[in-house]
Amino acid sequence: MPAPQDPGGRFPPLTFVVDYDGTICLTQVTDVLMAVHAETDDWLALDERYMRNEIGSREELTQLVAWLPAAREPVLATAAAQPHDATFRGFVEAVRRHELEIEVVSDGYGFYVEPALASLGVTGVPIVSAVTSWATGRPEISFPAGHPDCLVCGTCKRERVLLHQARGRHVVLVGDGPSDRFGAAHADTIFAKPPLSGWCEEAGWPFVAWSTFDDVTAWLEGIAADPGGLAPRERPDLVCGPEVWGPGRTRPPAPDGGVA
Repeated sequence: MPAPQDPGGRFPPLTFVVDYDGTICLTQVTDVLMAVHAETDDWLALDERYMRNEIGSREELTQLVAWLPAAREPVLATAAAQPHDATFRGFVEAVRRHELEIEVVSDGYGFYVEPALASLGVTGVPIVSAVTSWATGRPEISFPAGHPDCLVCGTCKRERVLLHQARGRHVVLVGDGPSDRFGAAHADTIFAKPPLSGWCEEAGWPFVAWSTFDDVTAWLEGIAADPGGLAPRERPDLVCGPEVWGPGRTRPPAPDGGVA
């Protein structure tokens, strides 16, 4: 059914679900950290399997984090040195000015997101991600935002989208990569960079191409000027999760319908 709209023509109740790696940050931080700090090159083959959809992010991240060094500070320094989209701050200010909602939902290690946002002058934005800690002397990861019955993704972006839609929100997903696919499949509006935009085209999902958060801000201001111009997307049936794949799955289904 279509996403709800305000019958009075006022600003639609928008919630922005925003990716971090490759979206707010201009690099894939997980990959950069592995390239600089991994104790083995085996991570490259593992990442290729993830990109081919043979394994899920939860399986990949659990193995990757075990290949990070025991020394935490060099890893933090590399993460902090990554370039970011400087227009993100202005976008957050626009969201807040219009009294809308935003959260950063990352399917990465998670530990670098909050300090990175603070370096951009952005605080108080909810962050949903895995939790990586060096508390035992070696890095360990947990997935508090993963789906309890589907173990494919580390952070379930689909559930974040559905949660906000259940509250009557029009969900705008902003992303770029494979971790955004399942959230995008269910979002009301999609902002996509490659390779996400290619998957959207292949699946027939309408999306808005974007380059910087100035583009997303301009779209938002256009909606503010003409709230009735927001065309609701027909929400599709579920495309992932235990309702589709069965409970307890740790890998996405193989393209031929077999077991990945």
